[in-house]
Amino acid sequence: MAISTTNTAEEFKTLVADIEAQDGYKKAMAFGIARVDRGQKNADKILQASFGLINWNENFGSAAVYVKALEESGCKVDFSGSEFTATINEEFVQNAMNAFAVYADDAVSDVHRNIQVIKALSNMNDLAKDFRIVFMFEDANSQSVEAVYLKLYALSQGKAELRTVNLNGAFGILSNVAWVGRTPYELEYLRDNEIEMKLNGTYPTVDSVDKFPRFLQHVIPADNTRILESSKVRMGAQLAAGTTVMPGASYINFNAGTLGAVMVEGRISSSAIVGAGSDVGGGASILGVLSGTDGNPISIGENTLLGANSTCGIPLGDACIIDGGLAIFAGTKVKIAPEQLVLINEANPGINLEAKTTWRADALQGLDGLHFRQNSTTGEIIVRRSTREIKLNADLH
Repeated sequence: MAISTTNTAEEFKTLVADIEAQDGYKKAMAFGIARVDRGQKNADKILQASFGLINWNENFGSAAVYVKALEESGCKVDFSGSEFTATINEEFVQNAMNAFAVYADDAVSDVHRNIQVIKALSNMNDLAKDFRIVFMFEDANSQSVEAVYLKLYALSQGKAELRTVNLNGAFGILSNVAWVGRTPYELEYLRDNEIEMKLNGTYPTVDSVDKFPRFLQHVIPADNTRILESSKVRMGAQLAAGTTVMPGASYINFNAGTLGAVMVEGRISSSAIVGAGSDVGGGASILGVLSGTDGNPISIGENTLLGANSTCGIPLGDACIIDGGLAIFAGTKVKIAPEQLVLINEANPGINLEAKTTWRADALQGLDGLHFRQNSTTGEIIVRRSTREIKLNADLH
């Protein structure tokens, strides 16, 4: 039996309540409808999922409508696992339109953006080939390409905080593909057709070969955010408003990013986070959890400067500086003069570092106001209380 057209808000609320009261029903923590790109050689292989809208811990009434619309179109939703995916069809769309009817005229508002999705789908053909719906009931290891992309969208759109989403197994689920603009191509398909395509002049210009697309292929950044080269930011990265990503040696990996206006001219590896007002200098590198930090995710505080070609392998607090060319790892030996130790303790109330001159760098992790320098005569790395205030050019951010 099809969903009846709702005429009042009360009828809609009753419909949702009845759906959620069904035995075994579980609210989805995240859900969305995606257009999928399938393999050119293997149509059962999904290469990419593009979501017009994702819902993350919100719009539970819309999720209930989608569940009911699926079931009325002949697809039983399985709530027993951590996620559920299915192909939608015209009957699903019509049922969802009936349920949302009372709000249809308000679909331009943020409150009813799921109705915008359904309205757009109602004007499309061949839904059963290109469109899939995914419900995520818990943040477990993803089982589908659609679920992985749902999580990447949540991170890149700022709906989920960095380092809070389970991305375990994502690489094993996504296919390594050739990206031509927004279109992914199976490598096997290109190999099979290489001779004919090249002789016919139809061989594509491949931008990259990767399992992840670029950030700008899926996400519209804030008005005052600048990405000067699209290849420098990977899908799943999160860029706060005001961030500038320069070309050259810069790069921001997935599940990494910025918390405010930041100048990025170096590398922010996966899981690394940079605070507002900081500057990642040209060629500077913040290590990820797989590149020498012993699984210790690195956060950089606010108004901190990583000098050109420096390497940061420990978390830093606010107002810190690593001079250009220095490599600071967890086990790096550094020296602190007694008078500087007093100033560092004053800048970090409650810490009270013991009176000694030689330290492992990781003993200082997370502290504010540190300046890592190198004695040009002895070659020793020393730490002083920073006396410089790092300020970004407001006109550029």
